[in-house]
Amino acid sequence: MSAATKSAAPLGKPDTFELKSAQLPLVSLLLKSTDIAHLSEEWDAHYGDNPGFFDKDPLVVDLSHLTDPGIPDFKTLLTLLKRHNVRPVAVKGGSPEQLAAAVKAGLVVAQDVVLHHMPAPAEPPPAPPAPEPEVAPVAPAAALPALVLDKPLRSGQQVYARGRDLVVLAMVNAGAEVIADGHIHVYAPLRGKAIAGARGNGDARIFAMSLEAELISIAGIYRTSDVPLPVDVAGKPAMVSLQPGPEGEKLVMEPIKA
Repeated sequence: MSAATKSAAPLGKPDTFELKSAQLPLVSLLLKSTDIAHLSEEWDAHYGDNPGFFDKDPLVVDLSHLTDPGIPDFKTLLTLLKRHNVRPVAVKGGSPEQLAAAVKAGLVVAQDVVLHHMPAPAEPPPAPPAPEPEVAPVAPAAALPALVLDKPLRSGQQVYARGRDLVVLAMVNAGAEVIADGHIHVYAPLRGKAIAGARGNGDARIFAMSLEAELISIAGIYRTSDVPLPVDVAGKPAMVSLQPGPEGEKLVMEPIKA
């Protein structure tokens, strides 16, 4: 067979590979400053005591929220993120100069990545038609059941409910820390730290039968005991939520009335 005949032959389906589209769940870092030293201090303050919080999660650096036009030190930034067990893989937003510096550091540009507070669970496939004329709707089950603790948490102890809510039936003492990707319910005095919506779920809430926390946080917005709690919730049943305000999102504490 001649070379011309070979080149004209149609290509068949390859036996050794197949290409398909795929989706990868990403953690997003909304970078608001090019001051990487300050970022390192704040990151250590939030996650330094919890080295197992991230589990080699792939991350996209979002530059669209930068408040200054400078170029971040991506080499130092990537070293910081990898030290905390996060794997930066892509970048979006920012100026052409900032993107060029990010690519030089090893990131890929992914402008079409859509960022959310927290990915919603996939909808179940529709049920087949029922023979009965009327069927009551059934709410979809949660992806994971809540993590329930029935023993007090002492100072220095930490519990993280990854991908679900956390329910604590005993006291959270000062120096203890409870973390959840969803809601946190404490049916006892909450005197330690409570971090809900740990992976960016701004709809998460904190419920406590006696709010006396050292720190409360939802989706990265936090408040420490340096600022006294309002008198109508201090030491009382209360709910904490994240609400929009004129200067951005803020924590709102409301009393729970029987």
